[in-house]
Amino acid sequence: MQEVIRMKPLVPYAPPARADVGREHAIKYVRGLIWTYFILLIFEGSLRKWVLPQFSDVLLVVRDPVVLAIYAFAIRGRVFPNNGYVVSLGIMGVLCWLVSLVVLQPYLSLQPLILVTGFGFRSNFLHLPMIFIIGKVLDHDDLLKLGKWILIGSIPMALLLAIQFSSAPGAFINRTVGLGETLQIGAGGDKIRPPGTFSFTSGVVFCASLSATYLLYGGLSRGVYRNWLLFSAGFALMVMIGVSGSRSVLLAVVVVIASLVAIIFVRPSALNQFGRNLLIVVAVLFLVTRVPVFKEGMALLSDRFTTTAEAEENTIAGGLIARGLSGFVEAFKFVPNAPIGGYGLGIGTNGGAKFLTGRSVFLLTEGEWGRVVLESGPILGFAYLLWRTVLVFNLGVLSFRQLRRGEIITIMLYLAGFLALLTGQFGQPTNLGFAVFLGGLCLASANKKETPSETERLDPAPARAQMARRSRYAEQLHHSSAAPRDSDDSADW
Repeated sequence: MQEVIRMKPLVPYAPPARADVGREHAIKYVRGLIWTYFILLIFEGSLRKWVLPQFSDVLLVVRDPVVLAIYAFAIRGRVFPNNGYVVSLGIMGVLCWLVSLVVLQPYLSLQPLILVTGFGFRSNFLHLPMIFIIGKVLDHDDLLKLGKWILIGSIPMALLLAIQFSSAPGAFINRTVGLGETLQIGAGGDKIRPPGTFSFTSGVVFCASLSATYLLYGGLSRGVYRNWLLFSAGFALMVMIGVSGSRSVLLAVVVVIASLVAIIFVRPSALNQFGRNLLIVVAVLFLVTRVPVFKEGMALLSDRFTTTAEAEENTIAGGLIARGLSGFVEAFKFVPNAPIGGYGLGIGTNGGAKFLTGRSVFLLTEGEWGRVVLESGPILGFAYLLWRTVLVFNLGVLSFRQLRRGEIITIMLYLAGFLALLTGQFGQPTNLGFAVFLGGLCLASANKKETPSETERLDPAPARAQMARRSRYAEQLHHSSAAPRDSDDSADW
């Protein structure tokens, strides 16, 4: 009897709906624009110093159109955040701007009024929703790819810093933004604090902390990056620290390395791989200490630590702690002097001062928390500072929970960027850009890629693009507090 072979009828392929295709394309554009944002963040200082110095003031906000484009495509791709953070931020932003218009209207004509308050609004509010968009559309593979380019880029960056450090303060390579004759900040003697591709040395601080983050992650994770890249980038990082002339660069790297303490107590098994790369660390230290420019830079940096401590009549450690706490204390010190509606958004930023006086100066105070309170008043000012504090706190909780699950990169990214998000000077575009980008990377590092099931792998139909899956706590950071939650969710806040 002939056996009858029954075959399952073929199911005709149904193309994805047009709306879904449009959403996937929009998300793809968002991801590409995020990379554009980061590239401009690295090189906007080069444009303002060397390429187009006559357009320095315009290039100060060169990333703003990219941000607006990201928001437009995020709305189209249905990934624009609609959580409690963004809603409350929007309400505060509108109130601060309206109050500032009322406060400054008697003293300024229409054009400077719009320019000053508009710059203040973009500094405090415009870029911050990007944190949650980055956290939605980037995944673990994106983070690793970014880390690879950061490590590769640290090599020419270190070379540029060494050349700037060895050159005269008035050399072309050490010029400041615009067409003025001002010089970069000095490091002692006839040396400047080299800014690299950035307008000021603050960009080098974040470059060093990001490089340290991915170096440490590569050392603790087998096979993530090649040994030659870790060796070269480690050598470059040591050169960066040595010639930076900045205590902040050294401290930023130390803070990232401090994540090892948390890893030892919470996830000690992650340190097993580090022993395999200890030889690389020793070799890098041995070679870099033989470089003359590194020796000269470290001598200057040591003198700066000692001189500052003596001037403040304090120990080096005590002086650093006092410097860190002064930013918080300053805000409360200015409360009696701050009008209830503040002096107006943007007044305390360098950009706002440029519109009013023609010079980039601090009209109110250099500290970020003091600036916010004086600009927006004690009520709206402290509400905005509370918003930033709550976000930083919850990102810290997220990084700790990820560490308990065995994901170590989240806490490293958090330590690289939490101070920038908490007390960073948002009126300085580089500080604002890195605060937003590092906050977004910290949130994105909690995403886990979906593993396709066996059925999905055998399915001949092309799978639709899936958004990266987030951890439970990361999901809370993305969604509004008004959204329904599981009753057993102990992380409710």
